Amino acid sequence: MNTWIAIAATALGCYAVKLAGLLVPAGALERPLVRRSAALLPVALLAALTAQQTFADGHALVLDARAAGLAAAAVAVVLRAPFLVVVTAAVAVTAGARALGG
Repeated sequence: MNTWIAIAATALGCYAVKLAGLLVPAGALERPLVRRSAALLPVALLAALTAQQTFADGHALVLDARAAGLAAAAVAVVLRAPFLVVVTAAVAVTAGARALGG
């Protein structure tokens, strides 16, 4: 029963956030600070999610094969490789590091 209460509360919360977004005046969204923040927020959230998934294991920080894969992806991005090459490099290095016991 508690699960359904959590699902209902989450659904209502999502609806409330969407409704609040629709009620914001258009003039408030045209401000330069709001525009810059809206442009940078997805990048910051994706970076935080990547860091959390790479360096966290439960409540502990870890440095394992995932970090090597992230480093390989970063090098590929700096070298301006296509997205598929970036992902392939990260997967190959992570798999190789795990195979070697890292």
